[in-house]
Amino acid sequence: MGVGPEQAPGVSQHRRRRFDVRVIPHRRRSALRLQDWRMRTKLATVLVIPSVAFLVLAGVQTQSLVSRANVLGDFAAQVGIGREITELTHRLQLERDRTAGELPALRDAADEEASEERLAVLEPYRDAADQAAAELRAAAEPLAEADASWRDVYVVASQAYQQVDYIRNTMTTVVLSDDTIIGNYHRAIDALLNLLAQPTPGADRPELADAVLRYVQFARAKELSSRVRAELYAAARAGSYDSEAAAQLPELRARQLTALGAFRIAATNAQVTRYDEMSLDPAFVAASRMEEQALAQGTAGSAVLDAEQWWTASEARHELLQRFEASVLAASARQADDASETQLRETLLVVGVIITVLLVAVLISVLIGRSLARSIRLLRSQALRIAQIELPEALARLRSVSGGVPPIDVSPAVVRSLDEIGELAEAFVAVHRSAVGVAVEQANMRRNVNAMFVNLARRSQVLVERQLELLDDLEREEGDPDQLENLFKLDHLAARMRRNDESLLVLAGTESTRRWNRPIGLSAVLLAASAEIEQYQRVRHEAVADLHVVGHAVGELVHLLAELLENATAFSRPDTIVQVMARVEGPGAVIEIADQGLGMSATALAEANAVLAAPPAADVAAVERMGLFVVSHLAARHGIEVRLHGGAGGLVARVRLPRSLLAAAPPPSLDPVPPPRGLPVATPRPVAPVDPGPAELPVAGRRPTTVPRQAHPVPVRAEDVLAPAASASGGGGWWSREGPASAVPAVGAGAPAPPAVPLTAGTNERGLPMRMPMAQLSAVTQPARPEQRPATRDDPDPEAVGGMLSRLYSGVRRAEAEETTEIPVPPLGAWSEGGRK
Repeated sequence: MGVGPEQAPGVSQHRRRRFDVRVIPHRRRSALRLQDWRMRTKLATVLVIPSVAFLVLAGVQTQSLVSRANVLGDFAAQVGIGREITELTHRLQLERDRTAGELPALRDAADEEASEERLAVLEPYRDAADQAAAELRAAAEPLAEADASWRDVYVVASQAYQQVDYIRNTMTTVVLSDDTIIGNYHRAIDALLNLLAQPTPGADRPELADAVLRYVQFARAKELSSRVRAELYAAARAGSYDSEAAAQLPELRARQLTALGAFRIAATNAQVTRYDEMSLDPAFVAASRMEEQALAQGTAGSAVLDAEQWWTASEARHELLQRFEASVLAASARQADDASETQLRETLLVVGVIITVLLVAVLISVLIGRSLARSIRLLRSQALRIAQIELPEALARLRSVSGGVPPIDVSPAVVRSLDEIGELAEAFVAVHRSAVGVAVEQANMRRNVNAMFVNLARRSQVLVERQLELLDDLEREEGDPDQLENLFKLDHLAARMRRNDESLLVLAGTESTRRWNRPIGLSAVLLAASAEIEQYQRVRHEAVADLHVVGHAVGELVHLLAELLENATAFSRPDTIVQVMARVEGPGAVIEIADQGLGMSATALAEANAVLAAPPAADVAAVERMGLFVVSHLAARHGIEVRLHGGAGGLVARVRLPRSLLAAAPPPSLDPVPPPRGLPVATPRPVAPVDPGPAELPVAGRRPTTVPRQAHPVPVRAEDVLAPAASASGGGGWWSREGPASAVPAVGAGAPAPPAVPLTAGTNERGLPMRMPMAQLSAVTQPARPEQRPATRDDPDPEAVGGMLSRLYSGVRRAEAEETTEIPVPPLGAWSEGGRK
């Protein structure tokens, strides 16, 4: 059978809950190409890369701030531990100065008791120094673990203090010089002063470095003042100045004044004022006056100072210096703490600002990214909805419209923003509107083309119907069997032309106008379909169920079956037959048309079934293979399922009729029982031989006076033209597997002789007799006798059924084509064509 090309699927497949989001790219996606990245990846990259860069820069800045905060924190802690350092230094200075004065007495002690008495004087100073050393040790442990450089200096100071402790224990047992004993004290105090000067705030904080310099310079000046006091106290206890002491005192005094000068330069105005106020204190003035006097007398070789008086005065001044040192150190510690806290606050503030800015930037970026992604997602959804649902549905509505073009609404853009994405959405809507406009224009053009098709098909149908009427007239008047057979063939070609016109109407989307108001038997429908094709002789009806088809679907069902039979006979060998079977299956019926033709490949069969399942749109391919196109559209119009199956050496077309197309048998008054072959049979009338007068000829419906014999052979009937040659045995009709028997009974052998005078249907306007087809058959003119009954036929004649349908349809078509219908009325007293007044 001929098949049409595969067409686009229907709109129903676009009805889905989710859109088909897979868009097949034109090439393979590469992760190394920036253009191939997904929009989400691009947005994430746009967000992540600046965020990472910002985090790196912020991390570097934060690290710098944190490092500076740590430095200032360590600096503040190191400055803060200066209290313990200065306390220990002060205690060691008291112990050293007192020891310097007691060493001559220890050397002059006559016994151990005298030595113990001298050492008992030094014991309180040692205990005070040990306690201060323990406090320093406890406060220095955390700092020693944090700063390596400070820990190294602290270790040196700790070892120097341990050496002092060792000297204390061996002072009376080991013979050591005064310089060795006092030198260990000097080294321990110098190590503590170096540890006091260790805090370093960095080059970017000079004010903090000046704060350290202030208390360090004052601590050194205080240390030089303590050493001068020790030399003067030792000389006072010894009763004279030795040469070395006399030489060191001016140097120590000069260094003391230098240190005080450096302190005055680094100190604040308030601190200088306070020092000046402190220097006016009576105890300070008295000690300074005694010191100046001793230094002046010592250089001139005068007597030394009173030891107890000097110690008391110098100790009072030393306490004033210690309190001033503590105040300067406290001010520096407060400044360091403030700087550390300020730096820490700035660091935390900067870190907080960085984190806040980062979070705000990330939040804004995420919001903007989500907005972009949402807009793009909405735009993509709208584009897919337009491509997969709205535009196909609009095209389907425009293709299926039969009247005027309906209005097609174009949905607005789902993205209402004024950015580029909103403009792109408006562009999509503009494209959709343009596509709908083009589709409407095409629908109008298709409607106009369909209207032209319909007009041409209607005109052609009118001409074909008039041609069929003319052929009917010629067939009734023709007496030559050969010419009558040619007329029958011409009649058949005209019927096929009418079917082509009906196919054009189907191509234009117009329903057929051949309708019946009563059910028609399925066997008659099948025979009428067989009569519509060229090679009707090859069709064999094997078994047809006793069913009836509703009247409004008979014409289009005949058309559908005729197309299938045409394909079955056209694509099979001429020497094969096409079998037609009809049976009841479920609530409906199934018609099978089997041929022995070329068959189809599996791919072509699947394509043809796809076309039959979903009617395609009319195009050039549909016109080239109109049969399958017409079958698919007629089947879809009435809910008929048509499927092609591969058979043994050919194809089997299975037509499944739904329950809605089947009807009950009509009443007997409307649908008389057909004869075995399905042809309408006239009531047999007896014929009596009566001699007719010269002016009167036999008329159809009246008994002729005489029946002369025919002078020429009887014209071939339609069923004889359709039937192949019968076998000699004559069994069964031509629809049987063995082949049909002859339709005309032979004369003789019990059959009645033909009438001597032919029976006519009256005379025409020229006075010539009009032949009545089949009037000479004995089955019509002679009464039926049991011994002369013709052989029974099981199926109706397809040509007869087609002729009845053709004549009925021609009348309907003529009534539709003509605006007014004129009914000719014969004049009063004139003879009608049938011989009656």
